[in-house]
Amino acid sequence: MTTPSFDAVQVGDVLPTLTLPPVDRRMLALFAGASGDHHPIHIDLDYARRAGMPDVFAHGMLGMAWLGRLLTGWAPQAQLRRFDARFQGITHLGNAIRCSGRVVEKLEVNGERCVRIAVQSANQFGQTKIAGEALVALP
Repeated sequence: MTTPSFDAVQVGDVLPTLTLPPVDRRMLALFAGASGDHHPIHIDLDYARRAGMPDVFAHGMLGMAWLGRLLTGWAPQAQLRRFDARFQGITHLGNAIRCSGRVVEKLEVNGERCVRIAVQSANQFGQTKIAGEALVALP
């Protein structure tokens, strides 16, 4: 990975898009095992239906992990200073998520040259699932 430099990055620059395969039950089971989040709403169809949902759906933190992957594919994790997000929609089975980011500001924070990046995940229908921003220190 080539780390972007503060001087080379411009407001409006876009990060390389991260496109993921459609969410399936196997993906949710693997994430439950990896994260320790075994809430049945994400892995048990009967439980999800009793809760009023048509089926199981992705963990919110799985969506956050995908956005984190977008960011760390652009700059090393050690340079990430802040990462905030708002959950805006449920990621259902079959949703193919696309994560995107755009530089919205260049600034100095605590003596470090940083960029503020708007991030978003959306499904194949353009429905936003998570929106947020990150602060990344750049050399």
